[in-house]
Formats: sequence, C-alpha cells, structure tokens
Amino acid sequence: MHLDHPDAYPHRHTYSAAHPLRGDGSRRALRIGLGGPVGSGKTATVAALCRELRDRVSIAVVTNDIYTREDAEFLLRNAVLPPERITAVETGACPHTAIRDDISANLEAVEDLEEAVGPLDLILVESGGDNLTATFSKGLVDAQIFVIDVAGGDDIPRKGGPGVTTADLLVVNKTDLAPYVGADLEGMARDAKAQRGDLPVAFTSLAAEGGVGPVADWVRAQLAAWTAGPR
Repeated sequence: MHLDHPDAYPHRHTYSAAHPLRGDGSRRALRIGLGGPVGSGKTATVAALCRELRDRVSIAVVTNDIYTREDAEFLLRNAVLPPERITAVETGACPHTAIRDDISANLEAVEDLEEAVGPLDLILVESGGDNLTATFSKGLVDAQIFVIDVAGGDDIPRKGGPGVTTADLLVVNKTDLAPYVGADLEGMARDAKAQRGDLPVAFTSLAAEGGVGPVADWVRAQLAAWTAGPR
C-alpha cells in the first residue's frame, strides 16, 4: 500500500477559530462543546446547566445524534429551555465528523439559533456519544468540556486520549456510584492531574442537589472572561 498519494484518503476540512464579533460589532455568544462516551451524562449535564443558568443567561442548545433527535427530545420533554432554543443535528456518521472534521451542519445550526432567538450569551453544543479521542473544531466552539463517568472505569483518566487530556474542563460524573462499582475517586483525581497538568477537573453527581455546581461555576467564569474580551 502506498502512503504517498494525497488522494488515498478523504479530504479533511479545516477551520480557523470563529470570529468573536457579530456583524454589528457586539460580541457573539460563547460556544461551549460537550463531548464524551455514550452514557457518561452529557445530556443530563446540559439539562442541569440550562436549569442552573437560564434565569441570568440567554442560552440555547444544539444536540447531535447519528440518526435520531433523542437528546433534543429529552431536553424538550424536561422543559429545560423554550423549544425554539433547542435544535438537533442528525450527523448520519461518526460524531467526530460533525464536531471536528466537517462542522458545517453544526455551524449552521449555531448561527441559525443566534439569528432566530438572539442575541444569545451562551450556546451549548452537545456531541453524540463518542470515545476518548473526541475533540471539537475551534471553528465550532470556543471551549470544550469532556464528560466521563465513574461507572465507565476508574482507569479512564489514566488511559488519556485527546478528550481527557486536552479538554478545557474534564468532568468526572456519577460520583455517587463509586462505592457500587469499586471506583477509586482519589486515584482518578491523581491520574487526571498527571494527564492534564493545571487544566481543571470537576467531580459531579447530578443526582445530588446542586450537583452541577462545579461545572456551572466554570461556565460562568468562561462567560465573564468572554464578555470582558476585546470588542
């Protein structure tokens, strides 16, 4: 097999960071992506963030599923935001494609939301369930959260992968299950520190009241820095 032919592999789309200003010169919405394995609690985290922030922040959500609108429908059933603030992208392929390689469908959804219900402060873009290599294009989001859960194995932080090592915030979810699955939370914290250095890690249990608090606090800090940015 010859590896020196550029046409042997499909073209990868590349994008520079999205411009921070709207056409009128005001700062556009901050875009935060949430990725992570299936069942880690991404949609539940999005729902909890919406409930926590919606009274003070103008927020909207884009969800991604391969062939369904299931995550968007979950958010709609739970009335976390008005229906016009939630939209879904059916990727039809590996979630990597829609959040990193060819972001056109997601970018259009984000821009349509800003136009329809804006001005917005924050747009959350939830990836379809993926593996530890999931990352978002900088052309789509300004910061990314990666969600894992203790039931998936306490060795996940040690295994690393771009999602774990490079996300702006790593969320270790479902800490309430640790005693039942034999997860070592202190060990997970040490391994995450070794993999991520000074990048932050939040341990959460959305089953507990205020469980999304550490993530919401991080999002508020990102919003404050974004709002204070140059115009």
